[in-house]
Amino acid sequence: MKPDPAPAGGVVPDRPAIQTSVTLVGDGTDIAHGRHLAVGFLTQVQAEHGLSVSQRAMDLTQLVVSELVTNARKYAPGPILLDLRIADGLIEVGVWDSDPVLPIARAANAGRVGQHGLEIVMAVARDFEAQREDAGKRITARIALTDDPGGITAERRTS
Repeated sequence: MKPDPAPAGGVVPDRPAIQTSVTLVGDGTDIAHGRHLAVGFLTQVQAEHGLSVSQRAMDLTQLVVSELVTNARKYAPGPILLDLRIADGLIEVGVWDSDPVLPIARAANAGRVGQHGLEIVMAVARDFEAQREDAGKRITARIALTDDPGGITAERRTS
C-alpha cells in the first residue's frame, strides 16, 4: 500500500485501522479461539485489503497467540483481551491480562521442561514489549506480514 499523499496543509488524513479484538473468558477454548481469530483476521486482511501475508506469518501469528494467551490464562485471573492490528507491514498481537507483574524470559535451558513460551515469542517476533497498565499489563509482539527473499523475517528488535 502506498502512503496517502499529504494535502496542502501537510497533514496526512487518518487511515482506518485494520484491527480486531476479542475478550477471552478463561475457559478451555481460549487458545483455539484466539488462533482461529488470528487466521480469520489475516485471511480477511488479504481478501479485503489486498495485503500480502506469507504462510510463515500465518503460522508464527498462531504460535504467538497460543503462547501469549496460554501465559495469560496461567498467570492471571479473569478475562483476557486479544488485540490484532496491522501497522507498517506487521501484525501486532496484543494480549492484556489483569496481572501487573511483567514477564521475564528465563535463560535458555534445553533440559528445562516447559516455560519456554516467552523465549519462543521473543525469538520469532520482530519486536516485543511488555507494559504495565492502570490495571494489569499488555504484552505486544509484532511479526512481519511477509518474508524477505531469503525467507527470514527482517531485523529483530526488542524494547
